[in-house]
Amino acid sequence: MKFPMTPVSLRMRSLVVALSAATLGACSMIPAYERPAAPVPASFPQAAPSEASAAAQQAQAVAWRDYFADARLREVIALALQNNRDLRVAALNIERARAQYGIQRADLFPTIAASGGQSAQRVPGDLNSSGASTVSRQYSANLGFASYELDFFGRVRSLEEQALQTYLGTEEARRSAQISLVAEVANAWLRLAADRERLALARSTFETRQKSFDLTQRSFDAGAVSALDLRQAETLLQTARADAARYAALVAQDENALALVVGAGVSPALLPQGLDAAIASVAELPAGVPSEVLTRRPDVVQAEYALRAANASIGAARAAFFPSITLTATVGTASASLDGLFERGSRAWSFMPQIRIPIFEAGRLQASLDVAEIQRDITIAQYEKAIQSAFREVADALADRATLAEQLDARRKLVEATQKSFELSEARYKGGVDSYLNLLDAQRSLYAAELELISVRLSDATNRVALYKALGGGWQ
Repeated sequence: MKFPMTPVSLRMRSLVVALSAATLGACSMIPAYERPAAPVPASFPQAAPSEASAAAQQAQAVAWRDYFADARLREVIALALQNNRDLRVAALNIERARAQYGIQRADLFPTIAASGGQSAQRVPGDLNSSGASTVSRQYSANLGFASYELDFFGRVRSLEEQALQTYLGTEEARRSAQISLVAEVANAWLRLAADRERLALARSTFETRQKSFDLTQRSFDAGAVSALDLRQAETLLQTARADAARYAALVAQDENALALVVGAGVSPALLPQGLDAAIASVAELPAGVPSEVLTRRPDVVQAEYALRAANASIGAARAAFFPSITLTATVGTASASLDGLFERGSRAWSFMPQIRIPIFEAGRLQASLDVAEIQRDITIAQYEKAIQSAFREVADALADRATLAEQLDARRKLVEATQKSFELSEARYKGGVDSYLNLLDAQRSLYAAELELISVRLSDATNRVALYKALGGGWQ
């Protein structure tokens, strides 16, 4: 049934609108926010100051689809972003924080509800002047709100701001999780490429040593070489065989690890074919990036949102020192009989304002404010620590970057030198000038140098991924 708009109803609606407007325009006791100065140098080690501005612009334009050029790697990363369970949990945490913010924001407005009820009471005869027991009933139907706080001093508004900053921080946590996932997928993909190349090298070495062992066996049968030469050749053969088996297991484990981080099976067509192609797919980031870009790294931004939330909680603690005003108001109808509930003359209303003025709290309010301020100081320290940790990650990656080119050049030249040494030893052995032991040592040195070159090439690629992650993945 529809109620007519009576003067009391109109006054009630006007009161709700006025109270909402007064609340939204309430004063705020949140301290003015100032971002703490970054406790790190203005530029990274190994960074040229003259390149800083241009490098910052270049890093700012990098996105993961542009950074990883290989189409297969990009497809694997996209698959992980769709299926990885950790990233899915991070996205659900955002939804939860958004809902919690909605709950807190709802406190800014009165909660209006309709209610209806009946009360019945029996009074015994010995308590009645008439001497007979009586039964009284009352029916009511009301529309109104209860215990709505007028936020004149910004307590509810401060709590709403705190919830908002927490929600925004959760979004940055998801971005940080996504960047970490992209880097983890890229590293797993590169590690698989390196182990595949190690496996290919071990198998190739095993085949070469098998031929060498067969030749030595025939020479031993003919009495041309000693049993020691034969056993040394067999030692190298079995070492290569064991390495081939070990790297085959590592390749299988790498494929399992990649499938886990992706969250789904990875098609063989998307797996890397070789480390050279994989390394070429990882772009270079400039070394001259200024440290100010760290303030845009998702985990640092999340720490700053946590600081803003702690700052807002101080406003709520300050507002608790001031009087709080709550209102309860209802308008509706009441009657002693259900039939007369909606008849003329049954209209009823109530209006109950209440004010609470803190006088003596035994230091509770001051302690609450102290806790909020100390928590703000703790969060400042955590924010500064986040920047310092980010700075170290970038500095460490740049320190590796500064020497990796030299390491790669040295390892390549070492492989070339050991290859020539092996060829000379083989020629000298066949010419009867050198012993078979020297030839075996040259084979071992060449194999070890080739394995080490693969490791350094992998380090070069993973270092670029580390820079991508440490710099916050670039900003779109």
